[in-house]
Amino acid sequence: MSVSRKNTISKDLAGRACLLFLEVKLLRIGNVAIENTYVLAPMAGVTGKAFRLICKRQGAGLVVTEMVSAKALTYNSKKTRKLLEIDPLEHPIAIQLFGSEPEVMAKAAIICQRDFKPDLIDINMGCPAPKIVKNNEGSALLKDLNLAEGIAKAVVDAVKIPVTCKIRLGFDKDSYVHVPLAKRLEAVGVSAITVHGRVREDFYSGKANWQAIKEVVEAVEIPIIGNGDLWQAEDALRMKKETGCQFVALARGTLGNPWIFRDLRLLENGLAKEPVPLQQKLDMAYLHAKLLLSYLSPRSAMLEMRKHLAWYLKGIPQARVFRQELNSIETLADLERIIDLINSSV
Repeated sequence: MSVSRKNTISKDLAGRACLLFLEVKLLRIGNVAIENTYVLAPMAGVTGKAFRLICKRQGAGLVVTEMVSAKALTYNSKKTRKLLEIDPLEHPIAIQLFGSEPEVMAKAAIICQRDFKPDLIDINMGCPAPKIVKNNEGSALLKDLNLAEGIAKAVVDAVKIPVTCKIRLGFDKDSYVHVPLAKRLEAVGVSAITVHGRVREDFYSGKANWQAIKEVVEAVEIPIIGNGDLWQAEDALRMKKETGCQFVALARGTLGNPWIFRDLRLLENGLAKEPVPLQQKLDMAYLHAKLLLSYLSPRSAMLEMRKHLAWYLKGIPQARVFRQELNSIETLADLERIIDLINSSV
């Protein structure tokens, strides 16, 4: 990789991310000011510090950490604490906790507030993963509204910063609980609710039910953050229009495409989206790797980078061939070699 490329990471990161955007009226979740309505949703193994910083620079109004175990945090797990390291440039940011015991969740929230100083605490009540559900955590809480309410109240009472929750519509299609649960969460002082428009048994298949998100919006007074099937910037704008939700949380649509936040800001200001040329994708991948290396070992950083690079390369000519190469990267030099190979091949 040339020295010029190393020293000239695409200007859309530091400069264009601020783009020309018109001054906007700040929104709030509780007492926390949010610049815009676009949220980077938490994704396990994805929304680490490096990706959060990239999405923030592209215009995300709020970012959320990967979900972390409340119990592990109370046991002072070094691995868990590492996941919660926050860069000053990430604010406003929420830490997402999962657990099934009100007192443990409250204790973990206090640790987060004291040691990591997030702007918000988010409670996961929607993760469908079997290993989470079997411990009565995540979307398992949708089967016990009393416990879900008790956890939310314990956390709200324990910390001074706003508390939010992420829920699904129910555990299965025979047990929709999104409206009664939202009302209970609002009643105990939760400041906002993210609603994923699927039930647990859907996992991530089928089509998200935006009408159900609208039902929650109409049932409570606190801000609702819509989530589900937001693949393009246009989808997010359409969700806001169709459901009335105040915020939208983007997840899988951001993979390899942090520019979706830039696109949203452009569209909301009546401007056209901008294409992302290959060189810009490669520059972003290189920056991503450098950010990972700033807090991870070289091996851990490159293992993490493999999946992100596959997402960045999706849709480019010969992407399948290059993905086979990237599955073996172990050093930054390996990544530079692949980037140079791509540049010489397309």
